[in-house]
Amino acid sequence: METDERIMELEIKLVYQEQLIRELDTLVRAFGEKLDANTRELEKLKQAIRSPENPMGPANEPPPHY
Repeated sequence: METDERIMELEIKLVYQEQLIRELDTLVRAFGEKLDANTRELEKLKQAIRSPENPMGPANEPPPHY
């Protein structure tokens, strides 16, 4: 294999790797944003459970009518 062919193959591989890195970066950022949103939501739920101002759960639900 000639040097020019090897260089061409390496350049092609580099272009594909750069594209893959961009796609993976986008994916990781999206997952990070989703994780942050889920973490904030979880913290809100934890606070709501602990808060006596906003009681939650079966103890605060009206009993079923028979």
